[in-house]
Amino acid sequence: MNWITSLLGHLNYGTVFFLMLLESTVIPVPSELVVSPAAYHAAGGNLNIWLVVLFATIGADCGATINYLAGYYLGRPLIYKFANSKWGKICMLNQEKVEKSERYFFNHGMVATISGRLIPGIRHLISIPAGLSKMNYWKFLLYTTIGAGLWNLILAVLGWWMHSFVPEEQLNMKLNEYGDYIKYAILVITLIVIAYFIIRHFMKQKQ
Repeated sequence: MNWITSLLGHLNYGTVFFLMLLESTVIPVPSELVVSPAAYHAAGGNLNIWLVVLFATIGADCGATINYLAGYYLGRPLIYKFANSKWGKICMLNQEKVEKSERYFFNHGMVATISGRLIPGIRHLISIPAGLSKMNYWKFLLYTTIGAGLWNLILAVLGWWMHSFVPEEQLNMKLNEYGDYIKYAILVITLIVIAYFIIRHFMKQKQ
């Protein structure tokens, strides 16, 4: 998709919003190549890092809402049919990935809408089972905003930090190199979030 590559080379608030909207649907746009480079440019004075996070999160909310509405109104048979279609394959999607996101959602409840946004491979699909289960939209939007905001903040901090020692022409290569560290950070944050909601749940039960 050459037009996506072109947009990645011309990052501003509008392209960050649009690319993150796509990333939160089923179109394979790597968020680490959107938010981190935008934050990298923010460190150089070309953008504002907080606005980068804001527009990235709003874009993610809009994209997640599209998936939520698809799950809510289309239902499982049509979702699976698309996942197994030619267009689904172009989007690097298949029924197994959708089922994996469903299992994660149903095993972790509504908190999955937050923690699922922090897990690669699930994050852009977790909105579909939320729609399939008819989850309250405003709760869905709140939890999605929290999860997407955390993810975008992690990526923005990474991009800002890398500005101090990585030349721009090496940025994407270094982002791929630090990919494992990003995953570890996300895993830690996910565990903290899940632990918080479990503790909160038991505290409410005791009360």
